[in-house]
Amino acid sequence: MADDGGEAGGPTRRAGLRTLAAAALAVPLLGALPGSGARQGRVRSAAAVPAVTVMTFNLRFASDKRPNSWAQRRPVMRDLLRAAAPHVMGTQEGVPPQLADIESDLGPHYDRIGTGRGGGDEESMAVFFDTRRLEPVAHEHFWLSDTPRVRGSNTWGAKYPRMVTWVRFRDLAAGGRPFCVLNTHLDNGSSYARERAAEMIVARLGRFAADLPVLVTGDFNTIAHHSPVYDRLLASGLVDTWDTAARRGPAFATYHAFRGPVPDGDRIDWILASPQVRVERAWVDTYHAGGQYPSDHLPACVSLRVS
Repeated sequence: MADDGGEAGGPTRRAGLRTLAAAALAVPLLGALPGSGARQGRVRSAAAVPAVTVMTFNLRFASDKRPNSWAQRRPVMRDLLRAAAPHVMGTQEGVPPQLADIESDLGPHYDRIGTGRGGGDEESMAVFFDTRRLEPVAHEHFWLSDTPRVRGSNTWGAKYPRMVTWVRFRDLAAGGRPFCVLNTHLDNGSSYARERAAEMIVARLGRFAADLPVLVTGDFNTIAHHSPVYDRLLASGLVDTWDTAARRGPAFATYHAFRGPVPDGDRIDWILASPQVRVERAWVDTYHAGGQYPSDHLPACVSLRVS
């Protein structure tokens, strides 16, 4: 199926992934991966497959401004991510040198897929993943505008260009079982742009097979349960993993502006999922050290099983 709304083959960290992006056009967007079970052997029982840990994290772009410069924040970010060890992490606001630092700090078994959003700042919706657990088989980038293939395009009055990076993975611990992650960062200035973006994301989700599990990670710049964006995404059939989790940690606002966690505050960073995803636990990671937080956002995390 041809996709008229993505920039296939956008820049990534490694040449192999650039090649993979081009190959994505030849991989059907609809349906499960043919033969994956045969290549990997029989799918292990659900109880035998370890849960997948997913994180969404607005990294706060790297700057030299103290007291929250990237040089000050990086060691705390490194400690948080190494302890959390997510299998897949959708990030927002990361810039190239910062993303390279994070990949280095995570270690050699992590890789990432992403491209700059354009408009001069080159912030990325990079998706990091643990290569010991997940193998990417297709990915694309598209811009949240009337011209989704045009890098940096912005036609809905957003404060900045906005985009989506999606990656389809094979779960190596589950016989190659496929699932897809869409990662985004909606606009902070225009409610109209956010609502149009939600409509486009829903339309793109409709291009995947109904039985392909999907996760949507992002900073949505609007409050869960109190937003037309939230309502539209859930009306499409997605569920809020915070609400469906069998267990939850304490609730905190996910944006704290370096002032520290706000109990029972508003969630603007979400992990949404298709209904066949079983969420075991959801939590907000509040790790900090010596009064230093790794970002002005707290990462939202889930442990889940994809069926």
